[in-house]
Amino acid sequence: MNDTDYILSKVREAFKAAFDIDPQLVSLETNASDIPGWDSVGHLSLASNLEQVFGITLDVDELMEMENVREIVRIISKKLPKKV
Repeated sequence: MNDTDYILSKVREAFKAAFDIDPQLVSLETNASDIPGWDSVGHLSLASNLEQVFGITLDVDELMEMENVREIVRIISKKLPKKV
């Protein structure tokens, strides 16, 4: 499993917790219009779940950039420690 696959699997867990959806429905191509409840309030719930799952903190600029799953994975991958 590469880093993107690992991050995506954890992002799916956060989507399940935030929106109570089947995690397999979430792909790199998923955006807000694909997920019922992914509105401004849902976005905050998702961000909170992502912070808990990954043990990170997201700033306001990062939250604004998280318009789709691909961007979420990109942002999280930059925040995680690099493997040696």
